[in-house]
Amino acid sequence: MTDRLKLMQGNEAVAEAALAAGARFFAGYPITPSTEIAEIMAARLPAAGGRFIQMEDEIAGISAVIGASLAGQKAFTATSGPGFSLMQENLGFAAMVEAPCVVVNVQRLGPGTGIPTAPGQGDVMQARWGTHGDHPAVAFCPGSVREAYDLTIQAFNAAERLRTPVILLLDEIVAHMREGVHLPPPDELVIIDRPRPAGPPGSIGAAPAYRPGKGEVPAIPDFGTGYRFHVTGLVHDETGLPVNDSRVADGLIRRLHRKIELARREITFTRACRLEDAQVAVIAYGSAARSARQAVREARERGVQAGFLQLQTIWPFPAEEVANLSRRVPQLIVAEMNLGQLEAEVRRAVSGKAEVIPLTSGGGRLFTPEEILGAICTAPGGRLKKVVHQ
Repeated sequence: MTDRLKLMQGNEAVAEAALAAGARFFAGYPITPSTEIAEIMAARLPAAGGRFIQMEDEIAGISAVIGASLAGQKAFTATSGPGFSLMQENLGFAAMVEAPCVVVNVQRLGPGTGIPTAPGQGDVMQARWGTHGDHPAVAFCPGSVREAYDLTIQAFNAAERLRTPVILLLDEIVAHMREGVHLPPPDELVIIDRPRPAGPPGSIGAAPAYRPGKGEVPAIPDFGTGYRFHVTGLVHDETGLPVNDSRVADGLIRRLHRKIELARREITFTRACRLEDAQVAVIAYGSAARSARQAVREARERGVQAGFLQLQTIWPFPAEEVANLSRRVPQLIVAEMNLGQLEAEVRRAVSGKAEVIPLTSGGGRLFTPEEILGAICTAPGGRLKKVVHQ
């Protein structure tokens, strides 16, 4: 079967990919600039045998998604800055009860209400540390419409495989721009479903709902199918019943992190360009990566040995990939549409092996290739001072 060429916007690609991944439940509340995802799912899910519910707010939306997930459905929601903030407590709950789900956050300029129609990348650290407690995080960040499709598939796969909430961080530009996209044939997609008990209720194969299995991930029975287990946000034992034991608590929290770490290589996605002989490289993600890629092309045309590393996985942070890059490239420009949220992570990974140069934007406007090109062309001639994009 040949691939399918479609003109799509990023939000539409997310919705199409969610359906292809097997999502059959969506609950949420409309908010700019993510609303198209809800609109498409409202029209498409019933025809696919799924359910769409518009909830009274984002708290109710993520709550319904968790409930549907525990009942065995691939479930997701979509929101933006203020709504993402409201979801944080239940994101922590989903991590603790190990409920697979996907949260799409189409980032806009903030904080507060900000400018709902302007792009931003200010929710990067919120995606990692927004909820309370020592919790794991998985977040992907597409830079094109096709990447929005591909990484939505990966988000559902990671959520199901690891029994964890996964965040898809778009920004307003990627969400609303339209591109011609070659969608892969359905029979070529790799779709992963959650681990389920090996035997019927009451059998030896029906292990407790929180007993670690392959990769430290427990098999998850579906509510309503005869299996009995307790779900609580409290520290719990393998049956799900609350316990007040520091050793059990420590083991549980460490396992929640360990199952992500064990899968780190499989869920870390980056794209490299012209790094084989680079003397300066740009690290970027989301829509900023598009300008960075073009800037590197133009720099090469001028004879500058420039390269580019796009981060498609934001959390867990691709520290190994960045560290390896710093051993070969002496100067790294970190271009992001915020005031430097990933810069510190890059510095941590680099550990002084390369100079890290922040290129920041706080005004809700996309970097132009010329602005990044200016930073590239200045870097080889000496120390580049910090550049602030208004």
